[in-house]
Amino acid sequence: MGPFEVTPELEAFRQEVRRTAERAFKDKAAYWDEREEFPAENKDKLAELGYFGLLIPEQYGGLGAPLIQGAICVEELARVDLNTALVCQLYLHGPAGHIAAIGTEQQKRRFLPKLARGEIFFGISISEPHAGSAVTDLKTIATLEGDQVVLNGSKCFTTAGHVISHVLVFVRFGRSQGAKGIGAVIVERGTPGFESGKPAPKMGTRGIGEAELFFDNCRVPKENIFVLGDPENSEGFKKLMSCFGTERVGSAAMSVGIAQGALDFAKAHSEQRQQFGRPIMEFQGIQWKIADMATQLQAARLMAYRAACNVNASGCPDPFETAMAKLFANEMVQRVTNEAMQICGHYGYTRLAPLERMSRDARNFAYAAGTLEILRNTIAAMAYGRGFDRRKG
Repeated sequence: MGPFEVTPELEAFRQEVRRTAERAFKDKAAYWDEREEFPAENKDKLAELGYFGLLIPEQYGGLGAPLIQGAICVEELARVDLNTALVCQLYLHGPAGHIAAIGTEQQKRRFLPKLARGEIFFGISISEPHAGSAVTDLKTIATLEGDQVVLNGSKCFTTAGHVISHVLVFVRFGRSQGAKGIGAVIVERGTPGFESGKPAPKMGTRGIGEAELFFDNCRVPKENIFVLGDPENSEGFKKLMSCFGTERVGSAAMSVGIAQGALDFAKAHSEQRQQFGRPIMEFQGIQWKIADMATQLQAARLMAYRAACNVNASGCPDPFETAMAKLFANEMVQRVTNEAMQICGHYGYTRLAPLERMSRDARNFAYAAGTLEILRNTIAAMAYGRGFDRRKG
């Protein structure tokens, strides 16, 4: 385990992203939420700024930056607008990282330069109606037929599933059960037999919908096989999950970003709001709230940065550290946004302030990229040094 630090270069990058977020994205953050509209213009702006290629290796058109720089990027975007941060999260900590780490050379050359430029938009689809936390219960089938793969099945809660151009789909190859036979296939929008549904209305992150995906004899070329699942073993599934930690680092970082935005807003409010003839920051009850919020926030930030810096040769972070960072940060952001709203009183509860939106958005992290309960199971298994079979009664 090596050390980590926020270098002057990384701090300068943070300030660059913060200025951009304040100038370009803050004023319309409530708009995307209220209209439940995908922030397409913000996606174009992020591509123009070159943020999408931040972590992609230089030989494939990216900047080859370290994972912590991606974490800082989504943290600062989430500070003002989580919907925009989630767009960047999909590019930085989603399928591009998987492709760079374990994709074929042909797949890297085919997809990574276009991802770096924002010309394509990749999603990842894992969950099914009966296979959420129990992901190894997935039933979407991939059948090899000559030089093609035929997909049949359906997926749910696919982030931005209604607007993505490509999707990395977790599937089952052959007659297998559990983790055996699980692999993944890349499917492009417009492929016959592939359809997406409309996003369901939801509590938060309302500008980034989650959609159902349907595959009905959907045929893709064999070169679109990302990981070939073997019905005799679970190696394909293990390979896929080895890259999943980058998404959890991003989740922790975005939780930190929202919490920072909420703390900043509540602190400024406490300096201006007067009761009993003086600013409410003069009252010890408010001071203690701010102290607790700042302490929890800093602890979560350090955990997220530590996980982002402790990566292997493929750029994938340590699963133990990522699980702990995500768990702590996901719970922290719910506490901090709630306390920020309390400090601001009824004003914080109105839509005149951003806190009610931040509070709703923060709740999303308790489910996405692993529920808080699954994270605790994962952490416990690694702490014990052994797995636990959840299916035993």
